[in-house]
Amino acid sequence: MSQRLRILHAIGPQDQQVNVHALFGSDVEVVEVHSGLRALALLARESFAAVVVDPAHFAEASQYERFLQNEKILEGMPDGILLLDAEWKVLWNNNRVREWTGRDNIVGEDFYKVFSDPEIIGNDLSPLISALTNSKPSSTILRCHDNRFFQIHAAPVIEGDQPADHLIVTIRDISEQMLQQQQMDAIHRAGIELADLTPDEVTSMSFEERIELLKSNILHYTKDLLHFDVVEIRLLNPETGRLDPLLGVGMSQEAENRILYAQEKGSGVTGFVAKTGKSYLCEQAKDDPLYLEGSIGARSSLTVPLIFHDEVIGTFNVESPEPCAFSESDVQFLEIFSRDVAVAINTLDILAAQQIIATTENVDAIHRAIALPVDDILIDAVSLVEKYFDRESDDVQRLQRILRNARDIKHVVHHIGQSMTPANAKPLALQESYRPILVNRRILVVDADQKIRSSAHDLLDRYNCIIETARTGNEAIVMVRNVAPSEKYDVIISDVNLPDMNGYDLMLKLQEIVVPVPLVLMTGYGWDPGHTVVKARRAGLRFVLYKPFRLDQLLQTIEAMVEPGKEEQ
Repeated sequence: MSQRLRILHAIGPQDQQVNVHALFGSDVEVVEVHSGLRALALLARESFAAVVVDPAHFAEASQYERFLQNEKILEGMPDGILLLDAEWKVLWNNNRVREWTGRDNIVGEDFYKVFSDPEIIGNDLSPLISALTNSKPSSTILRCHDNRFFQIHAAPVIEGDQPADHLIVTIRDISEQMLQQQQMDAIHRAGIELADLTPDEVTSMSFEERIELLKSNILHYTKDLLHFDVVEIRLLNPETGRLDPLLGVGMSQEAENRILYAQEKGSGVTGFVAKTGKSYLCEQAKDDPLYLEGSIGARSSLTVPLIFHDEVIGTFNVESPEPCAFSESDVQFLEIFSRDVAVAINTLDILAAQQIIATTENVDAIHRAIALPVDDILIDAVSLVEKYFDRESDDVQRLQRILRNARDIKHVVHHIGQSMTPANAKPLALQESYRPILVNRRILVVDADQKIRSSAHDLLDRYNCIIETARTGNEAIVMVRNVAPSEKYDVIISDVNLPDMNGYDLMLKLQEIVVPVPLVLMTGYGWDPGHTVVKARRAGLRFVLYKPFRLDQLLQTIEAMVEPGKEEQ
């Protein structure tokens, strides 16, 4: 059976006098349209044996003849192109529109329905109406339900003085740009939220709290927005040029402990970025001469500088187990985020606090280095006084001045450290609660273990106690016997087992010098074959510290010793 012939009929006013169906008979399929433009659009898509056009459509068809003659050029354009009538019906469209809609034929359909009723988010909420009404081009942005974005430009087709009743609409897919802008905006908002605190809130936070706030926010946003799992942030010490770790997630232990400086060679990509202030994209880690392994198995990395007021204050590094894992967009995103990180670091005073920590650590190191040697000087000096000199002689007075000066050395170092460390910027470990009972209390710690004596200085100096130490019971006795009346010890803390005597014997000897004896014994849990603690308690001992004891237990015990009526907690 032969296929029926198809005739395209562009119906017009003159067709009232012609019955096309009767003219061609039932063996011919007549396809009717009511516009010359629609007829031309169908001719571009389908095959017809003949075309019947009402004379009224000749001028209209002529008007767009050149448009459709260039159809091959329009088909190859990267943008979508449509011809619409005054009711937003599609008269013609190029191949790009068919690709975006996933449909082969949309001629005759409503423009907005073709794109599944997208949301209009541009400046002009009715671009098609505006173009026809004002006879001027209009543009806007459409957001489709699949999160694609299209920028549309509607231009009216104007012929002479006649009002426009057709539109040429060009469409450009701007999804990538819009999504990128959305991500950039989200990253910037996240950066602002990194340290969204009032000055009073910042001041009331300890250094550790500030660090933890910054760390948690950075990790949250780098994972959720930037999708980076391996992160390392280092801060630059401007005096030494050293890059100190602030945050590290996913880095190897070796990388975290690695000492780096802001220099172009010898400190990897991080040092190079800190020195030059330029971002560095390492696409193939194994072939990059600057790259030092940070994350085990990393094959690419991206490092950007942290810049505040045009100065490099640190670096922000991310890594991936995949080669070429980072794009230029990632570079841009991370640079934006890192600028906000730098602002947050400044807002939280982390740079200043880190410098204070470094200063404090240096002062503490000096104090630790001199504390025990000075104690040894004190012990040797009082031993000389007791053994060789008349207590009223000039030599004894000189030795006593030496003792005072030796004690002053420790106090000066300690007070310098405190004056250099503002209280509101101290790390939590250095922000001890003020304990007025302990201020200027003189404490003698007796233990053969050097670590115990050193720890006594570290822990109790912070509370403005005056700490001295002895290694044996006899040294302790000499120290107690030779202090001036105004410098008597408020508390003596001794290990229960000393090299030359036990705690009970020490207590008996001290009772010959001072009454009552302000003694606290330290002992471990377990069997006491000499019943030292029991005997000492019978002799008047009030307090025993059982190792290992907490700092608060030690402080409460000392307070109970020096404050009348305060009992052991």
